[in-house]
Amino acid sequence: MKVENFVAAWLEDNEKDLVDVRRDIHAHPELSWQELRTTELIAESLNGSGLKPRVMSSGTGLWCDVGTGSGPVVMVRADIDALPIRDEKDLPYSSCVSGVSHACGHDVHTAIVLGVGMALAAFDERHSLPGTVRLVFQPAEEVMPGGALDLIREGVLDSVTAATAVHCDPALEVGRVGIRSGPITAATDYIEVRLQGPGGHTSRPQNTVDLVYALAQVVTGLPAALSRTVDPRAAACLVWGQIEAGSVPNAIPRSGLLRGTLRLLDEELWKQAPAMVERLVSQIVAPFGATATIEHRQDVPPVLNSVSTTEALRRATVTAIGEDAVAPTGQSLGGEDFAWYLQRVPGALARLGTRSPGGPVYDLHQGRFDVDERAIGLGVRLLATTAVDLVSAAGEAEAGE
Repeated sequence: MKVENFVAAWLEDNEKDLVDVRRDIHAHPELSWQELRTTELIAESLNGSGLKPRVMSSGTGLWCDVGTGSGPVVMVRADIDALPIRDEKDLPYSSCVSGVSHACGHDVHTAIVLGVGMALAAFDERHSLPGTVRLVFQPAEEVMPGGALDLIREGVLDSVTAATAVHCDPALEVGRVGIRSGPITAATDYIEVRLQGPGGHTSRPQNTVDLVYALAQVVTGLPAALSRTVDPRAAACLVWGQIEAGSVPNAIPRSGLLRGTLRLLDEELWKQAPAMVERLVSQIVAPFGATATIEHRQDVPPVLNSVSTTEALRRATVTAIGEDAVAPTGQSLGGEDFAWYLQRVPGALARLGTRSPGGPVYDLHQGRFDVDERAIGLGVRLLATTAVDLVSAAGEAEAGE
């Protein structure tokens, strides 16, 4: 029996249960590295399907294999943490935790991958999977550095040949899947610039370092210099979110602070970015005599969807959902730590439509964000079919060697 047909039949009996799981998680959101209840709920569900989940050493997050335990291994990943954002909805499953909500759809991702595991476990009992599907429920995606690196250190990528994931996309109607090869999300770096000088009186800036003026030159000059230093196709975007300097209007301060984010779609440029930013800042402040100290933290690389895995997602979308479900999707300058897995194995992230046709668009990270829950069953069909496709293809490639 074809896996897409089996999963469709399985969902007829179990999709409501997955919706209930999603609503339970949505009502009880947990911040990064605090996902104890969520981890326990997932583990209980997997145990109930005869699977053997392995909880991370942190106590939050887990992973679990479905299938033979041998042959090719394909990873399917969900993130499980919530955001420090107040839930503004008035629904039976609205957040019970003050100031915390699943405003990014991780509850949906979790329900989908849980459904993938339970459906494929049932399929394996009857028809036997041609390899292993590894379910990953990752904590702490919303903080930097996120939980992906911890899972990698604990061996989650051992023997993995490909990795897949979906992310809720409220810009797409439910029933559509955004597919794109190459960079789909951006590298996201934290940048902090501290300037120092001797300070002085605002009546005599010529006798000291006019630190606020120098700071202002960095605020405007560094983004401008980057726009003329790097290829525009790299989509380098530096935006400051914090500026601090001084305490009174008639004194030139001794120090000033800038904090912001640098986002890039080009991986090679991302590797060069710290040295480039340091050089440009030094050149900008040199005429004013200020001393610059720079902290440049590379939080995540860009998500680079491999051609082969992207094509597997496209095939699965057509097979499991329909030809019209495939949608082109743009690149995002948002960061996603799924990228760390793809630094080590080929893989791809798809965008899963979650907006009800004709309904309002509540963007990610907004307090009114919600989804059309039909997306859960569609996500299960998509990822289960993709995983079996990839496992089968990898097995055939090994047999032909």
